[in-house]
Amino acid sequence: MDGERAGVKTVTSLSNATVKAVRALHLRKDRDETGLFLAEGLKHVTEGVELGQAPRILMYGPDAAGHPLLRKAAEATRAARGEVVEVNHEILAKVSKRDNPQAVVGVFAQTYRPLEAIDPEAASCFVALHRVRDPGNLGTIVRTADAAGCGGVILVGECCDPYSVEAVRATMGSIFAVPLSRASEAEFAAWRAGWPGSVVGTLLSATASHAEAQYRKPALILMGNEQQGLTPEMAALPDLNVKIPMRGRADSLNLSVATAVMIYAATA
Repeated sequence: MDGERAGVKTVTSLSNATVKAVRALHLRKDRDETGLFLAEGLKHVTEGVELGQAPRILMYGPDAAGHPLLRKAAEATRAARGEVVEVNHEILAKVSKRDNPQAVVGVFAQTYRPLEAIDPEAASCFVALHRVRDPGNLGTIVRTADAAGCGGVILVGECCDPYSVEAVRATMGSIFAVPLSRASEAEFAAWRAGWPGSVVGTLLSATASHAEAQYRKPALILMGNEQQGLTPEMAALPDLNVKIPMRGRADSLNLSVATAVMIYAATA
């Protein structure tokens, strides 16, 4: 039976419209159509609230009901005319698709910053990713960009969705802190022409080491996808291409690890 008290809806039915809408955000089609995404856990929801992004829907279980951070999130949700919903463990498990779900989930609006709105002088390093495919890698890169103080992450070409549940989980809340932008290859190439600092790519054929190269700040780090690296067309865009030396038997690094190495080399 569903009900409402003190601005909080109580929902116990899996067929409830709000429950169905939140569950549907696991699908990219629904995320694209609504412009919304799902963030799990009180820490992630609190990050959004503290950075000025109130949930459209705040859903929580009885275990979280008395937490002061939840009360703050609920106040922000109601102030933004969002929906605050208390549910049972079964609904939380269905919404998160986990047997041991987080006690709090939030639905937020996706945000993308246009390329022309990026201020290169706002940070010493920015990251551009071409056709990244793995949401875990993408989310980890966003988290690393946040940790290193990067000014934003630009998704170039057909990339995986940074607002997928898997990617958002991997950001550990940094999805709210790091501005995201999207661009086609042609749009990025035209915009990159006006970049005031170094544009740096990684290539196996490069002769310069990532640790020895001279990075002119602000640095724009351009990374290719997990399988191919940078395509020839994209590899022609940097004014500096470097390589990360492989000293053991492995011939490559995971994309998120390689990007972290490049970010910290450029910001040293």
